Amino acid sequence: MKLAGKVALVTGGSRGIGKAIVWDLARNGAKVAFVYNASAGPSEQLVKDLELDQHEAMTMQCDVKDKAAADAVVAKVIEKWERIDILVNNAGIVKDGLLATMGSQQWQDVIDTNLTSVYNFCQAVTRQMMSQRYGRIINISSVSAHYGNQGQSNYAASKGGLEGFTRCIATELARRGITANAVAPGFIETDMTEAVRNAAGDTIKKQIPVRRLGVPDDIAHAVTFLASDEASYITGNVLTVDGGLTLGGI
Repeated sequence: MKLAGKVALVTGGSRGIGKAIVWDLARNGAKVAFVYNASAGPSEQLVKDLELDQHEAMTMQCDVKDKAAADAVVAKVIEKWERIDILVNNAGIVKDGLLATMGSQQWQDVIDTNLTSVYNFCQAVTRQMMSQRYGRIINISSVSAHYGNQGQSNYAASKGGLEGFTRCIATELARRGITANAVAPGFIETDMTEAVRNAAGDTIKKQIPVRRLGVPDDIAHAVTFLASDEASYITGNVLTVDGGLTLGGI
């Protein structure tokens, strides 16, 4: 297995894309820790399911916006498994609204959850990865960072910032054997996108050249590739996984 002996940490790992990433990393041999925000039940069940499938896993509650909490999570992972090789920043929220009526808290919640959390966890793992002279950082972005959607100024800003941040840390960490990349999903069938999909119906599929919505495993496979040694010469890039949506040539 391509990730045998590696230790991974995934934020927002209890459902949707995050859950698929946890499973794919585990099936490829990694020991996987993941954090959740509010509901312990699904996360604890996921750990049980992983262990039944002979994988090593652990979960912790964490407010990813809290720097001290992020530091504590990373410390617990290192205490348990003595290293950390892969960080996947997947935690994210949407709170859409037109700029004219968007409240300041609506803006700040999205920026803090989607962008500040990435800083929190990347900084928390950096010293350990530098001492190992090995690391893989994968940040989950969105095609919303690449073109404007009405009502998503906060979300697009958070994901655009995430991509700029990823490029910068890639240049800082490359000499220590650490890569940093982003994955930008298109329309993926998750709870988060359900409202948009229900409103648009089949219109969305007609906008996608491959004529289907993505599934969480499409993103998980891309993350696992970037986490592997096969991707050791790729850093500072954004891998768009959208079925051709952003090509514009429908």
